[in-house]
Amino acid sequence: MDDEIEDVIDGDIEEDSDEYDVEELIENVTDCPGCRQPCGHEILREKKAGTGTDYLLKCEECAHIHTVQMRPPKEVIVPFMLSEGSETVVIKIDVDDDEILRIGDIFEYADASWEINRIENKENNPVKKLVASEVGRANAVRSDIVMVRLTLTKGEFSDSDSIFVERDKMFRAGTVMEHEGEKWRIRAIHTGAGRTMTGRVVAHDIKRIYLHEPPKPEERDIPRTPRERRQAWKEGRLGDNPDPVMPDAEKAGKPKQQRPGRRQRKRRI
Repeated sequence: MDDEIEDVIDGDIEEDSDEYDVEELIENVTDCPGCRQPCGHEILREKKAGTGTDYLLKCEECAHIHTVQMRPPKEVIVPFMLSEGSETVVIKIDVDDDEILRIGDIFEYADASWEINRIENKENNPVKKLVASEVGRANAVRSDIVMVRLTLTKGEFSDSDSIFVERDKMFRAGTVMEHEGEKWRIRAIHTGAGRTMTGRVVAHDIKRIYLHEPPKPEERDIPRTPRERRQAWKEGRLGDNPDPVMPDAEKAGKPKQQRPGRRQRKRRI
C-alpha cells in the first residue's frame, strides 16, 4: 500500500516501564471513519481495479468495516538545476503529478540533500509554489539540512508538523525532545521500511517521527521521603531553594550507626 496506508501506527499505547524496551511493527494503518483517527486494520478482501486496488478493511479498534481505494499517482518529469558551489548540473527527476513543490522544500537525491530556491511555470515565470504537473523547471542548491515530519499526539488529538535539522542528526526512540517550547517523548520513528520504538535513526533516513507528551513530573518523579524531598530541593525540581534546610523529620531520625569493626575513641580530659 502507499502513504495512505502506512506501515506504522499512531495510536495510544498503554504506559508502562517496558514500553520502550520492545520493537513493534503494526501494518495496514489508515484513517478509520468510526474511530476518526489512524488505526490498524485487517484486510478482509483485496480487488484489483485498473492500475490500483480496492481494499475492504476492518478496524482493529472499533470493528468498523469500510473500503479504501488505492490508485498510484501518475508521474511527470521535472527538470532540476542542481547547484553545489561553482558546479551546476541539470537532471530530470520523476515526481508525482499531484505533488506540490514549494520554495524551501528539501529533498534527497544522489545521497545528498537539496533545497529548492526557484520554481518556474511553463511560461518561465517564477512562482513560490506549484503543482508538479505545471512546473517548467526548478532550481535547487546543496543543503546539509533535511526536513523531518512529525506527528504530535496529546490524548485523543493528533497534529502534524515538521522541523529542519542537520541531515546527520541522530534521533532515538524512547527519549524526550523539545518542540515549540514543549517536551515530547519520541514514541516511534518511521523509516519507510518499518517502525522502531527503541532504535537510533539518522535524520536523513527518517520518514516521520511520532511524538507523545511525556508523563507529567508529578506523576513520574514524586519525592516521597524527607531525604528525597531534600535532594529534590537541591536539584531544583521543587523550585528555587538556594539554602536547603534539613527537614525536621530527618533530624528526628535515628542516629547513624557505626560501621562494624570501628570503635569510638574518647579523649580523656
